Amino acid sequence: MKCTIQGCPGNYEDRRILHTVRHRGRGVVIDQVPAEVCGDVLLRPETVNHLEQLIQAVREPTRTAPVYQYA
Repeated sequence: MKCTIQGCPGNYEDRRILHTVRHRGRGVVIDQVPAEVCGDVLLRPETVNHLEQLIQAVREPTRTAPVYQYA
């Protein structure tokens, strides 16, 4: 699909991204999210629905990472 950014001659590519979101005051990171990427990132509606389900499910993370505050 052709990129929707004005002036960009490229096409979107299917990739796996690292998606971050804040939920209930906590940072949540979801790895290997399917997306279409060109100068921006597009998520399909079914991917967004699945992300919402993952975020709502209260589970222990599969991995943890340090978080630093921008000062």
